[in-house]
Amino acid sequence: MIKSVHFHHNKKVHSSSLNFGLKQAEHARKFHQSFPEYTKTPLVELNELAKNLKVNKIFVKDESYRFGLNAFKVLGGSYAIGRYIQETAELNEDQFNYETLTSPELKEKLGQMTFITATDGNHGRGVAWTANRLKQHSVVYMPKGSAQERLDNIKALGSDASITEFNYDDAVRLANKHANENGWIMVQDTAWEGYEKIPAWIMQGYTTMALEIVEELGNIKPTHLFLQAGVGALAGAVTGFFADYYKNNRPVITIVEPDKADCIYKTAEANDGRIHTVGGDLNTIMAGLACGEPCTIGWNVLHDHADHFISMSDHYAELGMHTLGLPLGNDQVIVSGESGAATMGFVTEILSNPEHKDLKEALQLNEDSIIICISTEGDTDKENYKRILNK
Repeated sequence: MIKSVHFHHNKKVHSSSLNFGLKQAEHARKFHQSFPEYTKTPLVELNELAKNLKVNKIFVKDESYRFGLNAFKVLGGSYAIGRYIQETAELNEDQFNYETLTSPELKEKLGQMTFITATDGNHGRGVAWTANRLKQHSVVYMPKGSAQERLDNIKALGSDASITEFNYDDAVRLANKHANENGWIMVQDTAWEGYEKIPAWIMQGYTTMALEIVEELGNIKPTHLFLQAGVGALAGAVTGFFADYYKNNRPVITIVEPDKADCIYKTAEANDGRIHTVGGDLNTIMAGLACGEPCTIGWNVLHDHADHFISMSDHYAELGMHTLGLPLGNDQVIVSGESGAATMGFVTEILSNPEHKDLKEALQLNEDSIIICISTEGDTDKENYKRILNK
């Protein structure tokens, strides 16, 4: 497999007003805690790997345990749907919880609502799960090439789900068209002019995970945070939270993307005040990151607070899957899919391959580094996961 990596340093890091800080995270987490299925996902310390790669500590947030859905995405979809229902029904803050949102009285007041989205799998499964739990309906469109297992998982939640003949970004446009035609509610984690409130809610939902991370770290202060980007919603939300939480003492933040769908990297590299897109089939194994058009809200946060942007080949994702799935010594096994393992693969390659000495120095990685990665998904495509691990 071809190994390629491109690096861009962001020279315009500065402070700005944030909507994804501690206060918003506490609000989102309180909502998530109201669901019977809520549990904090583990932050796993990989001591043997840290020793082998000659750094101080490596932590991986394992989102394969999130609400039994094998991925983090449900945090955003559930919070956004909850906020939409709260606003529509004019509920107060004390009523913003699972018990109220599933009450027969509220159902009678609102009737049947349909939430629609486009997804490679994880986001749509989260939307379908939430609609199912809140006794509402969902419609989910998936891009061509989506795994049958991911489609089946969404259908199992009662959703009207199908795989389209379009790439991800065109599937989003199709979903938005049908939302407008049918009076459905679009729940998408990418934003554009005129469509920003729900994506912002989705991003705020993701900050539950960031809040859990800093609580699990306790007094340990990370020096480096590595985040994967598709449209940039997750990356923007977590970056915004860490920038708010640690202020001027925040970790070095690096964003990684597949080189076949590196719209965030291209936007950062151009640095011309415009959003840059990537078209075509977006042919990468990192299906959850195969997005060609940045979320404007996510990009604005990354522009202001991320330090580095990386565009890399699929090799890094496969390496990350091996690193986490076949661990050293007594390190815990972490089952991580192609998108989930992207950051860990990048970290492993940069720290273990002398050819990347200059990049390692540019990222300020050394024996004192305390590294955080997020495994955003488990084996959501089990057949492909087994194939890659058995290579």
